[in-house]
Amino acid sequence: MTVVILGGGIGGLSAAHYLLKNTKHKILLLEASSRLGGWIRSEKQDNGLIFEQGPRTLRPKGESGANTLNLIEDLKLSDQLKPILPSHAASKNRYVYVNGKLHALPSSFSAIFKKLPPFSKPLINALVHDYKSPIKRIDDESIYDFVERRFGKEIADYAISPLICGVCGGDAKRISVRFLMKDLFDKEQNYGYVLKGLLWQLFQKKQRYHRGDLAKKAQRKEKWSSYAFQNGMEVLPQTLAEEIEKSNVTVMKDSPVVKLSFKKKVISTEKEEIPFEHLISTIPSYTVGKLVRDEHYPMSKELLKIPYASIITVNLAYSKKLLNIDGFGFLVPPSEQLPILGIVFDSCYAPFEDWTVLTVMMGGHAFNSFFKDNCSEDYVLKTATKYVADILKIQSSPDVYKINVLRDCIPQQTIGHYHRVDSIESYAEFYNLPLYLVGTAYRGTGINDTILSAKNAAQSIAKLNQ
Repeated sequence: MTVVILGGGIGGLSAAHYLLKNTKHKILLLEASSRLGGWIRSEKQDNGLIFEQGPRTLRPKGESGANTLNLIEDLKLSDQLKPILPSHAASKNRYVYVNGKLHALPSSFSAIFKKLPPFSKPLINALVHDYKSPIKRIDDESIYDFVERRFGKEIADYAISPLICGVCGGDAKRISVRFLMKDLFDKEQNYGYVLKGLLWQLFQKKQRYHRGDLAKKAQRKEKWSSYAFQNGMEVLPQTLAEEIEKSNVTVMKDSPVVKLSFKKKVISTEKEEIPFEHLISTIPSYTVGKLVRDEHYPMSKELLKIPYASIITVNLAYSKKLLNIDGFGFLVPPSEQLPILGIVFDSCYAPFEDWTVLTVMMGGHAFNSFFKDNCSEDYVLKTATKYVADILKIQSSPDVYKINVLRDCIPQQTIGHYHRVDSIESYAEFYNLPLYLVGTAYRGTGINDTILSAKNAAQSIAKLNQ
């Protein structure tokens, strides 16, 4: 019995890992490109610097965070982690760029009682606003509209909008609150206002899930804010790839899928037809939509409705200490109408001796506005260094740089996404399709959620054969 996995990113590699632990099926992993790891890429430079061209840190919070830490422990990678504690500047100091200035976001409870720019009133007023605002019975709305309605326009503009830019490169005026902030949305719908729901939650039983020793250390003992890998994030998919290939998982690179038939239970690459019993897809939803269009058009139609954003990352390294502020970095709200989403201060959370290392994130929801007609290396580099000079006052040219254009890399969970995914999954269940959809296009928003969904898919297959 063969399980075919589409995609050799973190989702596909994790799915193979969990299948090995839970089943005895023959496993075949198909990757369209010549490398494994997907959007996770850590490039080591000649001088020893590591440029992260995709995700760079992980959060340990919740069930999905604990699950990733359990995986890291299983892979014997615990000693390669760099915890970022709550006391670290990268945890405490985060900024937003508004009206031509960098503003520190509140990082302590006492700060909510102070008036801190760019907010015109103390943040405690936002909680009062929530208390006074009537409940609105709705099925879904944008995160921006929800936050403006419950907490006020400034919170929506200067706190939540830039946060969404950082999470998915998206526009908060289009992203679904029911999906991306379901917990807050449910609190309003169930309790009348968010604060009441939060207070009520304090008296509820805490959710139970398995924590290994590493997860207990990160979540309970030291309470990490986040963590990175000493040799770059790509260590995680590389180690997974080494493990599964040693365990006789067949990995086929340079093998894009060109045809899929559930009637025949056959998937085709440009070179061959491959029979399957179960199919785990970790590839973009628009690619799945095209593959199932002939046999299952209604599901294809819903899959193709999920939009994606393109991101540009520009890694810049300067052979001097040039930053005059310390912290994780800053984000830019869409209201500023700039081509950059924000800048990460890599050399703050991952010191490189006397170097200043930055990552400029650009595009996202604004990609077509600023880069559709010109995405040349020269234009992208000039744009990145212009805003580094304007905002961070670093006038020097970078000694080392790397540009990476990630086209259609991040799904955008727009209003109605929750029902869209339910519709896709219900359709697959109704027609008894042996299809398991993994990744942030469906449930969740990052690496932790992708790994957990891969685990759930593998365990679902295992249960069918018990």
